[in-house]
Amino acid sequence: MKRLLVVSGLLLGLAGAALAKNLLINGAGATFPFPIYSKWFSDYNKLHPDVQINYQSIGSGGGIKQITEKTVDFGASDAPMSEDELKKAPGLVHIPTVMGAVVVVYNLPAVASLRLSPETLANVFLGKVQTWKDPAIAKDNPGAKLPKVSPEWKSGPGAGKSVNWPVGLGGKGNEGVTGTVKQTEGGIGYVELAYANQNKLSMADLKNRDGQWVKASLDSVSAAAAKAEIPADYRVSITDAPGKDAYPISAFTYLLLYKDQADPTKGQALVHFLWWAIHDGQKMATALDYAPLPAPLVKKVESTLESITVQGRAVLANRK
Repeated sequence: MKRLLVVSGLLLGLAGAALAKNLLINGAGATFPFPIYSKWFSDYNKLHPDVQINYQSIGSGGGIKQITEKTVDFGASDAPMSEDELKKAPGLVHIPTVMGAVVVVYNLPAVASLRLSPETLANVFLGKVQTWKDPAIAKDNPGAKLPKVSPEWKSGPGAGKSVNWPVGLGGKGNEGVTGTVKQTEGGIGYVELAYANQNKLSMADLKNRDGQWVKASLDSVSAAAAKAEIPADYRVSITDAPGKDAYPISAFTYLLLYKDQADPTKGQALVHFLWWAIHDGQKMATALDYAPLPAPLVKKVESTLESITVQGRAVLANRK
């Protein structure tokens, strides 16, 4: 009987640093948006050769830690900061940049499609489902409806910016997980949608809150955000969102910066870059398998950027 090998990881990576000719802005954080951030930073540098943005892809928790300690000019996180985290970083604001999906990838050459309900998927990573012939997987694929949530998951690994998986192998970053699954017949893991598409990995369909089997796509990610009520601080989860077309593991990803920038030169440059990113930068999202921000949300983010100050004075005061 073929064993099911679980591959997971903290999605860690590292972007190479380089010396800036004039101004060097440093950031660190989430690996999830690393492909599009790399594209943005490169293209923006071509437009503004005097501004270079260096980004270390170390994970959301690391990004939050570094921006809280002010050892970088901006942080990045796939999950909104908690109230406790914000108390340690007064004045920090979230800027949503794009939306994306985490997909469940598997290596079964003879299996063209696979369906996993939330409970089955939770039990895979809990180590309770250990073979591909497990009755839970067999039931999912004929379309049997199973309970939506896993209470044992909540009391076990739970939720967070990094999770202690009970079983399986660790992979270093999206690249590590992708490589391990590709090389291991019977492997299963999770990666960002772009990595799965670029490496032609098989992706499981997941059952969403409305009980529909959904494939990961830019449209299904956008559907997950369609009914979301976005608060003023943007701290919202679109995971397990309602809607028959909503992909259940969808998320915004955020840049984190202080509302009042202490360094005039870097503060000016960073805000102007973000203005470019939520406008011209959005046009690059779909080619890299990210969903662009909805137009109404872009308008809200514009207002937030217009509120960012440098030593008390609005950076974009003269834009209008």
